[in-house]
Amino acid sequence: MTIRVVQWATGAIGKTCLRAVLDSPELELAGLFVYGDRKAGRDAGDIARRPRTGIIATRDRDEILAVPADVVVHTPRLQVPYETHDADILALLRSGKNVITTAGNHFPRAHGREREQMFLAACAEGGTTLYGVGISPGVIGERLALALSGVCLDLDRITIDEVLDARRMPDPNFVFDVMGMGSDPAAIDLREGELPRLYGRLYTETLAFMAERMGLSVDSYEPDHRVEPAVRDLEVAAGTIRKGTVAATEWRWHALSAGRRVLTLSIVWTMDPAMPRYAGRDHWTVTVTGRPGLTMTLNLVEPDDPLSRTTAAQFVTAGPVIRAIRDVVAAPPGVFEPPVFAPYTFASDGGSHGASDGTFDDTATSPTEKTAANTTPEGTS
Repeated sequence: MTIRVVQWATGAIGKTCLRAVLDSPELELAGLFVYGDRKAGRDAGDIARRPRTGIIATRDRDEILAVPADVVVHTPRLQVPYETHDADILALLRSGKNVITTAGNHFPRAHGREREQMFLAACAEGGTTLYGVGISPGVIGERLALALSGVCLDLDRITIDEVLDARRMPDPNFVFDVMGMGSDPAAIDLREGELPRLYGRLYTETLAFMAERMGLSVDSYEPDHRVEPAVRDLEVAAGTIRKGTVAATEWRWHALSAGRRVLTLSIVWTMDPAMPRYAGRDHWTVTVTGRPGLTMTLNLVEPDDPLSRTTAAQFVTAGPVIRAIRDVVAAPPGVFEPPVFAPYTFASDGGSHGASDGTFDDTATSPTEKTAANTTPEGTS
């Protein structure tokens, strides 16, 4: 069965997804939403550097809502505040389209039942499913780290460390406004500012998902952030970062249980990977402290194609989106949560996957065909 796809937004990740949709014999492009006037009115194939498709890009949300389609690949730029894209996602879900998004919402339950119920109600109305995914959040913690935990007889701590060379990120708005690069270090509020609030809501979803699946009761999430100034002027894809302004950000959170740091997620973005603090570090390092202790490193390999404009980071973000399409379309209405097999559990009975304080419930189920019986808020996947 061919799956009809709407592509929403055509930034770096969006164009990578759009090309994957056009190249797949199992997927059919049904519509294309863009934000800018420069792309509106152009053929999707022209935007994707592919043959013409007959699908014309539009900025009209109502036009997209009316398009018959099975799923929307939703890849807008992450924005301040975190809730920027809520209204669009809710409208798409209510229109009868499943949504796979790279703009957060990986685990809405992390922010309380009210936020989760908001999406569940839209899914119930439209008979649809929401899935937030990327590489991180989405794969590194939710799949790989939890899989590693499952080989431990005893587990003390898991630390995830990401170091990304961000020099090739092309969008000035994202780099300077959303990432905070090129800012005055003294002007960035690392505890209560808009950027730590944005990234805190995004990345603590990974820690909350991991904690729920491991039966770990989390008392609080402790921020532990810092920035690094440029030691010289830097010319990067998005523009110039002046000496003394922010050239690297370190967003870090610890999940505390019984006063102890049990889960740590560190997200480092640098415009100067030659800095001694970052030189030679792997893209991702997962360290499991327990019996046995484990360290897993993961590195991106850039395409061996001098003509390619697509980076490994774009491919690794788009890949989980495209791979999820068929399962999300087949899943019952609700918020899709990736299945996790036999992670380490902190629960005293050795088998309960709910947080011991009752904050979360484990409602993950295997993907099945959508039916009317699964349109209640409890019918999450």
